[in-house]
Amino acid sequence: MAYSIKRQVHEIFEQFEKAKNRHDKIKVLKNHEEVAALKDVLRGIFDDRIQWNLPGGAPPYVENNPDTSPSTLLKQHMKFKYFVKGLRESENMIKFKREKMFIDVLESIHPEDAKILVSMINKKNPVKGLTKKIVQEAYPNLIP
Repeated sequence: MAYSIKRQVHEIFEQFEKAKNRHDKIKVLKNHEEVAALKDVLRGIFDDRIQWNLPGGAPPYVENNPDTSPSTLLKQHMKFKYFVKGLRESENMIKFKREKMFIDVLESIHPEDAKILVSMINKKNPVKGLTKKIVQEAYPNLIP
């Protein structure tokens, strides 16, 4: 495993987009394989078994100031279990509370990471050139 500074998910995606070819794109992902939030986002986008227990579209939220974000996606991704259909944590939560929690997450992280989460719950790809196939090559055991 290559050593890397733990970057925010949007920073990793920026590196990914700048990579010149498929090999370099896969290398960017592999260089950040210790970033659990990145893997959770990729799984959330491309794993067909994961369905989000949230309304589609973009929820009403206020973008955070990128310089003063009180939290990060690297910390907040642990709350994803409250948003996945079929998981006990999500199913036992009142709909309003679950949606409010998601908005709170969006408002507490960097605005670029918030946009990535909105894309994720809509099963839309937030990054040019990112495909399920590339993710499977970089992380063979992540998505069936």
